[in-house]
Amino acid sequence: MAQVSTYLNFQGQTEEAFAFYAKAFGTEVGMLTRYSDMPAAGPSDLPEAERPLVMHAQLPIAGGHLLMGTDMLDSMGQHVRIGNNTTLCIDVDSRDEADHLYDALAEGGSEGSPMADMPWGAYWGVTLDRYGIRWMVTHTPTS
Repeated sequence: MAQVSTYLNFQGQTEEAFAFYAKAFGTEVGMLTRYSDMPAAGPSDLPEAERPLVMHAQLPIAGGHLLMGTDMLDSMGQHVRIGNNTTLCIDVDSRDEADHLYDALAEGGSEGSPMADMPWGAYWGVTLDRYGIRWMVTHTPTS
């Protein structure tokens, strides 16, 4: 079943922000993965100071809505600014649906990462649409 979530980017404050949001919504962080938790092509290439930063966090907030977040990495030239601090994440039921949606949203847009298989098991991509809205499209196969 498809799901829409909101993805927030922070500059090293994800863990602090999610603790704040958890308290505000009276819920608990359901997942928190650090860059150092990732295998290949991950933590060994990062500066020591960035390895404990949050790669992915999830927090259920209200009505089944999931708030997700990550720390952007200075070493990769990533900096939070208006326009890249919030992303709508669409988790769809198939790779075909992911490709179709990504292509439709990317039409006339700019920047992003094309759909590709990721080390965490998802088929994933992100694009900035022609109106300046960031969309993350993902499909995670079920076993």
